[in-house]
Amino acid sequence: METIQVAVIGAGISGLLACKYVVEKGFNPVVFEAEEGVGGVWNNHTIQSTILQNPKSTYEFTDFPWPSSVEEFYPTHNQVLEYLQSYAQHFDLFPYMKFNSKVISLDYVDGESIEEMESWDLWGATGKPFESKGKWEIVVQDTKTSSTKMYQFEFVILCIGRYSGLPNIPEFPPNQGPEVFNGKVMHSKEYSALDDEKAAELIRNKRVTVIGSAKSAVDIAAECAEANGAEYPCLMIQRTANWLLPSIYLWGVPYPLLFFTRFSELLIHKPGETFLQRILATLVSPLRWAISKFAESYLRWKLPLKKYNMVPKHSFLQDMSSCRIQMLPKNFYEKVEQGSIILKRSQNFSFCKEGLIIDGETQPLETDIVIFATGYKGDQKLKNIFKSPIFQEKIVGPPTSIVPLYRHMIHPRIPQLAVIGYAESLSNLCTSEIRCQWLAQFLSGKFEFPKIREMEKDVMKWEKYSKLYSGKYFRGSCNACVHVWYNDQLCKDMERKTRRKKGVLAEWFLPYFPSDYAGLTHN
Repeated sequence: METIQVAVIGAGISGLLACKYVVEKGFNPVVFEAEEGVGGVWNNHTIQSTILQNPKSTYEFTDFPWPSSVEEFYPTHNQVLEYLQSYAQHFDLFPYMKFNSKVISLDYVDGESIEEMESWDLWGATGKPFESKGKWEIVVQDTKTSSTKMYQFEFVILCIGRYSGLPNIPEFPPNQGPEVFNGKVMHSKEYSALDDEKAAELIRNKRVTVIGSAKSAVDIAAECAEANGAEYPCLMIQRTANWLLPSIYLWGVPYPLLFFTRFSELLIHKPGETFLQRILATLVSPLRWAISKFAESYLRWKLPLKKYNMVPKHSFLQDMSSCRIQMLPKNFYEKVEQGSIILKRSQNFSFCKEGLIIDGETQPLETDIVIFATGYKGDQKLKNIFKSPIFQEKIVGPPTSIVPLYRHMIHPRIPQLAVIGYAESLSNLCTSEIRCQWLAQFLSGKFEFPKIREMEKDVMKWEKYSKLYSGKYFRGSCNACVHVWYNDQLCKDMERKTRRKKGVLAEWFLPYFPSDYAGLTHN
């Protein structure tokens, strides 16, 4: 069996970037993608009304700008997909791709025993990328013929993301779940996989109930309301209300100016901060609280949150720190006021023949279709790809900790493997690009990792940060409110300058954009 140096699993944003940067370093990777094309979640048809949540200037490759033909501030999902396809075409990445190739399992073979690996002082025994004894054996299924083929690689880059694959659907007691319901039940994954015409036909003149409160939930609800109006209102059931933005402006101030600058990061306790930085963040904590309340006051004024019992119980800063701040579809609350969207809060509900029964209500909510917009089991998906039960447990860690990845990419106890695109950020494209540059530099021998115990200490610092600011969503390992700090760490590892803006005021008080990192590995 031929052993190839590098495998990339997934051809979404992270997979494209990983491929591009390891090719630049002289490697000849193989990219396995289960779908028929590049783009990841953007290639899965996506809900018709979905647009990019980031302004396009923050969601851009450093060396491949958006085409001038895209004039929208928030490009549509089709424009995003075309942009990603153009990137792959421009950098000639398609020859490395194996489409319709679903990775069934990863297994570390012919290597050291688990006992020997536990005794290592350095990652992979040597701290270097290609010097472990073992190889990664990958079983790949052809999604068209169902036949399987086995490959071996010296290094694997996992780019499978966390928002696809295994749908997260709540469990119900016997005789209270979807099996007793006369209508149709589906997950947002199935809905978004429909083409636009079939999706429109499915919901037309139907009473639709959407379960969930995040981006896919509000997009589907808005789409149903647009199609059916108040005659067939869309019911939206949420357990938790989140802070959702009608635009990027808060009392006329773009929110990135308040949360995503070097100055704003002075107000946050950062992973690995110095004693002076810790003291400063403690002293200015009232300002941090005031900025969060400033944002909340605008949203309470702008949107009828109190009227519809949609005021979140947690702070705006917590949603920002856990990457749960999302943009509302256009005129969302106007549709609520018109009666074409009905909002309800409930911790529990069950199914009945006619529809749903919400806790505290005696009458069933009659409905035709129930769509679970309840996210994905990202941890389980990441875990399932490993054949070894020991590696399955190691990769995700216990539920009380963050996923234990050094620099949000490398598990200190799993050799020859990197995970890109699992930990969340302000702009996944920009963060993934810097991560892939960092990884490519490491693979080409430009720097080495510290000792395993130092890597694990660093992971614990990030866990402490995540639990402090992200609350129950700490598992997402979101770096949104410290993304400049995080990128600085990667730049230091690569021996690149961290201060990348022109002028002191710009450096401290303007958000960092992808353009600030242009030429990062070429200077």
